[in-house]
Amino acid sequence: MTNKTKILLADDHKLFAAGIEKLLSNEPDFSVEIVVHNGKEALAALEEDKMDLVITDMNMPGLNGLDILQYIKKKRWKVKTIVLSMYDDEEIFKKCIKQGVNAYVLKNADPEELIYTIREVMEDRYLANFDHVLNQAEEGDEFEQYDHFKAAFKLSKREMEILRWIVKGKTNKEIAEVLYLSIFTVETHRKHLHQKLNVSSVTELVKKAMDMGL
Repeated sequence: MTNKTKILLADDHKLFAAGIEKLLSNEPDFSVEIVVHNGKEALAALEEDKMDLVITDMNMPGLNGLDILQYIKKKRWKVKTIVLSMYDDEEIFKKCIKQGVNAYVLKNADPEELIYTIREVMEDRYLANFDHVLNQAEEGDEFEQYDHFKAAFKLSKREMEILRWIVKGKTNKEIAEVLYLSIFTVETHRKHLHQKLNVSSVTELVKKAMDMGL
């Protein structure tokens, strides 16, 4: 049996934290062990319990997300970190990267984006890039007109993006470069697309996508 990723979640918005906790708890390989609502509580919990991953909000009363990153870096704790932020600000992103954050996820990203990101971070295949961060946002989703397609096959925004590039004939390497993902991540999404669309070849995948108007 695979060990679950032990997660500490820090966010001062209790409803949002509860939603994230529920989202992650539905995944068989995640275990949300601790939920706190400020930076001080987060650091106190980390002093007591060993976690695999810390997911923290950027803005919290007292100690904020950046303070948590700085403290973890200072202590040299072997725990991975993801910042959840409402700010698509490159300067804030760079400050987090400087303090050793493993990933930066926008709060208005597709929920599955966080799930994918956690797995990429834990498997050391997440590529930190600000353009990737900007690409997470749901606002102005270019696939909105294909909502029927997304809903019918339960596809995420990222899967729709990759499917679009597959239809255009792009290789895994080319897709990875365009979307700032690892090749392994693109390959994983390809497998998921084949399963969800119930196809066994690229030709069938492209045909079904085109039949649905993509």
